[in-house]
Amino acid sequence: MRNTSIWSVAMTGAAVAMALGGPAGPAAAAGTTLVVAPGGDDSGPGTLDRPLRTIQRAVDLAKPGDTISVRGGTYALTDNITIATSGTASQPITLAPHQGERVVVDGEKLPASHTPVGGSIPRAERGAIHMEASHWRISGLEIVNGPYGVYCDGCNSNVFARLSTHDNYESGFQLQGASSNNQILNLDSYGNRDPRKNGESADGLAIKEGSGSGNVVRGARLWNNVDDGFDAWKFASPVTIENTVAYGNGFNRWNFPDFAGDGNGFKLGGGSPAPAVSHIVRDSVAFKNAQHGFTDNGNPGSLALSRNSTYANAGTGFDADVSGGTAKLTGNLSVADQRPAAVGSKTVASGNTWNLGGTWDAASVLSTDPAPLTAPRAADGSLPKAPAFLVPRSGTAVGARF
Repeated sequence: MRNTSIWSVAMTGAAVAMALGGPAGPAAAAGTTLVVAPGGDDSGPGTLDRPLRTIQRAVDLAKPGDTISVRGGTYALTDNITIATSGTASQPITLAPHQGERVVVDGEKLPASHTPVGGSIPRAERGAIHMEASHWRISGLEIVNGPYGVYCDGCNSNVFARLSTHDNYESGFQLQGASSNNQILNLDSYGNRDPRKNGESADGLAIKEGSGSGNVVRGARLWNNVDDGFDAWKFASPVTIENTVAYGNGFNRWNFPDFAGDGNGFKLGGGSPAPAVSHIVRDSVAFKNAQHGFTDNGNPGSLALSRNSTYANAGTGFDADVSGGTAKLTGNLSVADQRPAAVGSKTVASGNTWNLGGTWDAASVLSTDPAPLTAPRAADGSLPKAPAFLVPRSGTAVGARF
């Protein structure tokens, strides 16, 4: 599945700010709109009739309150887009397609996209979009073939909405460092791989190697990535994940030698030692991953997993058995996983299918067909409806609802 209906509603300027949950008053609407088009000229004024040629030029010119409106087309990068100037809380900077046009940012020509096996990517070259800034609203872009799709380090109070990050040479979207209060909404991230590491680290979405409160993931789909769907390795502050889907991760679709992909739907910790972090995951689903659906990955903190579903994962549906871990699992559903759950002595598990007794298999739910959930998104960017997927025939109030 590829989602080609990205940002289909025409929005620019204050309308984008309103759609992304930001201020819509005079302060938000007062900035300049800079237009970018494939046939533009970076020496021009960036108006609709005389657009700029590159997104980078618009980024360099943008000030708090401005909007960058990108005309449709493919923007083949020879240097990554670097965002270093911040907006403000009352005047964020907006980057979005012009009136719903399809904008593809292609990093295939970036040298770091082709880092050799065993090599490392210099920090400044990480990401087709490399960001170290705050108070931005970035939406509706399709980002492909980069050394990471979006790489955000030291980023605060940003909103990333309806991005599609696929077929990149590292994680589709990575947030790290001292980063707080970011919202990642309705992300589709798939087919990301890392030849230089034989599949060890390219995830759909990684919030890792850092800290910062208030980060939220909502409405994401993370599928067919070489490593994990979601990875929170060594991120020391709680992340909240809601209404998110992870499937098909961790399989060697690229025939890498010495394959090292993990294949978890949601990896909720890790490190040596792993920090104790109370991540929250609710109303989410993991299915047909190469390993676990949800795993603490050594996180001894108080994970809170409620009303989630797992189906046909090759490992454990809910793996929360780290020594000393104090996870709380409530109202979760496991169907046809290699085993439903592994819980530690301090884990509190109640109202889950493995606690309720009886048989929980494919026949016990209305449907195991994920096709409705993997269909194109709704016009507003929300997940498609899947009212029967993994819903108990008995009506028991367990598992996610889509």
